[in-house]
Amino acid sequence: MAEKTILEQWRAAAYDQSADKGKLQQFWASYFNIEKGIYEKLLANPEEIVKGTVTELAAKYEIEPMTMVGFLDGINDSLVTPNPIETMDFDTEVSLAYDKEKLYKNMVDAKADWLYELPAWDTIFTPEKKKELYLEQKKSGTVVNTKKVGRNDPCPCGSGKKYKYCCGR
Repeated sequence: MAEKTILEQWRAAAYDQSADKGKLQQFWASYFNIEKGIYEKLLANPEEIVKGTVTELAAKYEIEPMTMVGFLDGINDSLVTPNPIETMDFDTEVSLAYDKEKLYKNMVDAKADWLYELPAWDTIFTPEKKKELYLEQKKSGTVVNTKKVGRNDPCPCGSGKKYKYCCGR
């Protein structure tokens, strides 16, 4: 069997179902603190495009390379150009060039209030824009049910038959 990629190793450690629940909670509490620190630095200078190898970025943010892998896994959907996280190794060149709106929405979607409520967002978006993005993201997950077709109503396919004799069979 092939050796696990660094992303698979990160996910195995982070989502280990057999691990002690207390240790897993500590792991995530520590990770969320580290993540918050990195985002504070990234959002402080939103126009800067941070690039480097996984190892270089880990050194830049003073974290373990494996923790950087976890951060890259989390931010990848918010990047202008996603990184090859499935196949990367510690020497892979990655970029943290993020789409501000997409990042904010993904933080809202993840229910990560410690991230989307960071003070740095106030310098990037107006309060109105933040509210608009927040509501837009919340509504995107809302399912709106259409009016149910009755058995004796005309079929919505346009055949002219009653629903019960057409698509309702």
